[in-house]
Amino acid sequence: MPARNEINRGKRQVDAFAFPRTEPAERVDVLVVGAGPNGLGTALELHRHGVAAAVVDAAAGATLVRAGAAGYTPRALEVIRGWGLLQRIQHEWTFPPEWNNGNLLLTSLAGHQLAGTTLRSFALGATSRYSTETMLRRPQTVLQRVFLDRLAEIGTAVSGGWRVEGLASDPDGVTTTVVEVETGRRRTIRSRYVVGADGGKSTVRTLARIPRSGSYAEERHFRFVVRTTSDTSAALGAFPPATAVIYNDRYCGFLAALNETDWRAYAGPYPLDRDPTTDELIAQARAAFGFDVDLEVVSLTPFFKSTRIADTFYRDRIALVGDAAHVRTPGGNLCEGFGDVVNLGWKLAAVLRGQAGPRLLDSYDEERRPHNWRIADYALAEDDRHTDAYERVRALGVPDDADTSPDAARRRAEIGAILGAGRSLPLGVVFDERYDASSVIRYEDGQVESEPPWNAFAYADDARPGHRAPNGNLDPFGFTLYDRIGSHVALLVLADDADAVGSFEAAADARGLELEVIHLPDPAARELYGARYALVRPDHHVAWRGDGNDLDDLDAGAVLDLVYGRGEASGTRFRQLVEAAER
Repeated sequence: MPARNEINRGKRQVDAFAFPRTEPAERVDVLVVGAGPNGLGTALELHRHGVAAAVVDAAAGATLVRAGAAGYTPRALEVIRGWGLLQRIQHEWTFPPEWNNGNLLLTSLAGHQLAGTTLRSFALGATSRYSTETMLRRPQTVLQRVFLDRLAEIGTAVSGGWRVEGLASDPDGVTTTVVEVETGRRRTIRSRYVVGADGGKSTVRTLARIPRSGSYAEERHFRFVVRTTSDTSAALGAFPPATAVIYNDRYCGFLAALNETDWRAYAGPYPLDRDPTTDELIAQARAAFGFDVDLEVVSLTPFFKSTRIADTFYRDRIALVGDAAHVRTPGGNLCEGFGDVVNLGWKLAAVLRGQAGPRLLDSYDEERRPHNWRIADYALAEDDRHTDAYERVRALGVPDDADTSPDAARRRAEIGAILGAGRSLPLGVVFDERYDASSVIRYEDGQVESEPPWNAFAYADDARPGHRAPNGNLDPFGFTLYDRIGSHVALLVLADDADAVGSFEAAADARGLELEVIHLPDPAARELYGARYALVRPDHHVAWRGDGNDLDDLDAGAVLDLVYGRGEASGTRFRQLVEAAER
């Protein structure tokens, strides 16, 4: 009978896939530069809102097995579910789901468990109180393939092999000059807006002359992928742990399966001017596996433990998302990119439909940039904590896997206590993308001053304006509030009476706005939202809430004007918030 690895190698698809080689459109509402998950996701989000987009990328295709993102938070999955693609991605598993046992802390893949969790049960995860989604692991190229398939189905053009060489903004739009990489042929694309999703070395950001702030790294690290070319089942068994964090005297970092033969590993730090040799990388990986295994290196990607964030995420009809806007110490940056995408998408659509004022797009920067600084500061502090813990472990010394003496067991327990201390799911990072100072959110009196400090490890559902709206089932069959919210701001009616609905509908009609009215007179929902009415944006954030007890004092039109960035009201409110923060 063939070894498991040989069976898998026969099933695995080619190691790369090509982007479509379509001719770029001459005119389009939104041009997206970059065909990574965030760029393709931007096109999907814009389609959800009825906006025509086109995507260009200098690369001709993507490598399937690469050391990119692999883990996705419940919040990211809420976004993907909104595109109708979550099940497709779930079914594109690249190794048996039985390999997933949570993040285990091990001395090696074939060694001893130090700490961690084993999740092989049907019990709901720790995030089930706040989201209908859990966590997911898939190589980011799985997302790219699924997104590309969907964009082809809906007729959104993706053009690989076209490099952007010029951007010129004017009051009516942007003229982008692109060059076909193979032939040198030049074309211009006229669009109303451009979205740069072209990575940390973003050409769009450079051409738009948007600087970045933060710190540079003094050394660099590497993620790399090794392919097992010999059978590992004797050492690892039928179902090895797919995601492990390895600690021993020669290796520290993730060792994570991408499929049944390919594993993502880590190396570094190295001086900025030195690349590791293939032999060094293979030696590192073997130390993580914990046994002699034949390996080849199939992908190598450098990364830096630093923070570089664009000084603005939007200017002159050009917006930045994902790594083009923010790079930081690794861990969830793609998920933050999806947060950028859904924040920006509905705002672009509202402006293009003529329903919103230009300040709505300014609010993209007001909201997302401070949030990303907060996440970046957390990531750097967490990495420092992790480094300190590993230094303590190295000083103690990790016993050899073959050592089963009582002293070795005692030291492993001590090491597990060091590494496990303070390890908890960062619920605040996953869910608390609150927006504290936005010109298009109607904050409550005293709210900004009374908000509890953001905590990376703490979260509770909070329906105050600026916060992520609490989600829940609308019916007994799993249809959620987020499923119901579409491309327009939604008015939640959380009481039996609906006296204020008429005021909002009349104000919306007068302004050419579409308003989704969702009746949810569930006492539990009313208690959770703390009000009889709430306006929830398409990106699932509360924009306003109130009781509507005195309809004579409820100016629904003023509320909608502020939420859609119309007139001076939103600008005045933003200046007040900035002044309050400075005090």
